Amino acid sequence: MQDDGNPSVPAYRRSTSSSNTSDGSQGGHVFSPAMPGDVSTSVHNLLLATKQLQAVLEQWSVGRASETDVSDVYVQIGTDFNTAVQAFAYHRIDLSDIHCVPTELRTTLESCLAEDPSPEVLAASLPDLRTTLVKLLRGLLCRQQEWRRRTQQYPFLYR
Repeated sequence: MQDDGNPSVPAYRRSTSSSNTSDGSQGGHVFSPAMPGDVSTSVHNLLLATKQLQAVLEQWSVGRASETDVSDVYVQIGTDFNTAVQAFAYHRIDLSDIHCVPTELRTTLESCLAEDPSPEVLAASLPDLRTTLVKLLRGLLCRQQEWRRRTQQYPFLYR
């Protein structure tokens, strides 16, 4: 899998534009941040990517998705994670306690994908995957609350 923060990842793989998947469902992201501090959109996109990861892993476990498909979603999560970190940083909100999430996610995915696809392999990886995703969600939730407080307290600074 490619490094989530790697600037050598082609721009088309870092895109947040929407795309259609081969089964006709909506892939990618519908929204792109309108400005550097667009916390709502960046968090929304990151959450969509985590849902997409869960779906592609289920497909992988039954042979309907490839390792490349999983890797592509991981790269998108890394891109969306970095966008969210930048959006929060714009508002001087630190996310350093969850900077480890992409690495933890990568470790879990590499371990899972090293095995032959099966529902049992996925089931064995799910506890670690869920732990990492819960860490991400909790970190985002408490920071989003801080962001809302700041934007309500000082709305003239965040227009």
